[in-house]
Amino acid sequence: MAVDLRSDTVTKPSESMRRAMAGAEVGDDWYGDDPTINRLQERAAEITGTEAALYVATGTMANRIAHHVFTRNGQRVVCEQFSHVNTVELNSAATLSGISYQPVTTERGRLTPEAVAEAIAPDPFGVVGLVSIENTHQISGGTVMSLEDARGIHKVASDAGLPVHLDGARIFNASVASGVPVAEFAAEADSLMFCLSKGLGAPIGSVVCGPAAFIEEARRVKMLFGGAWRQAGVIAAAGLVALEEGPPRLHEDHARARRLAEGIAEATPAAIDPATVETNLLFVDTEPLGLGPYEARERLLAEDVLTNVVADKLRLVTHLDLDDADIEAAIAAWRSLAG
Repeated sequence: MAVDLRSDTVTKPSESMRRAMAGAEVGDDWYGDDPTINRLQERAAEITGTEAALYVATGTMANRIAHHVFTRNGQRVVCEQFSHVNTVELNSAATLSGISYQPVTTERGRLTPEAVAEAIAPDPFGVVGLVSIENTHQISGGTVMSLEDARGIHKVASDAGLPVHLDGARIFNASVASGVPVAEFAAEADSLMFCLSKGLGAPIGSVVCGPAAFIEEARRVKMLFGGAWRQAGVIAAAGLVALEEGPPRLHEDHARARRLAEGIAEATPAAIDPATVETNLLFVDTEPLGLGPYEARERLLAEDVLTNVVADKLRLVTHLDLDDADIEAAIAAWRSLAG
């Protein structure tokens, strides 16, 4: 069976998720009548320490909703240059909200308060409407933003009268790696979103969290963007299981990611520095193999190891459907490429 390292979105629902889905109590969420969705939203707000939450289909939809609520047509959003919102979501932001991004260059995705302060001042015409941060930072290799930096950015933005949105697609990974509770990160933003379908293992869905008034407007924008659910409690039930079962085991993904990085570095030391692996994402340079990233991907595929190419590197992601034997098989496949 292939070792699938393409993403932590490739996982299958657990048996406990399937049981919960089969027995889910449902209603019409358009009217707010789905009790399972309501429980998921209440639980998400409780965990993040926010007033309310909203269940939506994808992480991109969650970010689009939050950015739309906080900005107006023609404004810019300050963000890190390789953040998800400035790469994958750039066109949808322009199309749906008429906004653009003001990217900030960083070292390994580490956005700092000083960099944000420089980006937003001076702004006499209100061109900047929002600061968007990302934790963990996916393109850098799962870099964790420190609570100190999140707090500093929030203060800089607040002093300038700007809200902060936290793209926390993998915020639970950041929490486990740093030892900082999710609610403490959430307290340094005016809204946040997280994905249930990445490290936590649910089959679908993300959650937007924030003040009650923000979520009320977010619900309107969700409908505007065509995101109305009906009896979606069937899948929200898996999200509830993911919230309880997912976070306690994320450290296993992190440990396997480090082992994978160490195995690759043993064969090709210049390909990756294991010390830079903080969570479950690895970005591996294929040049030491004498191969381009796409050729390396095809060669690994022939060894039954699935990977992705992102930013001209191989992206390898550990997740709950992988075990130690899978990691060793991936390392062996890499060694075969290294000769």
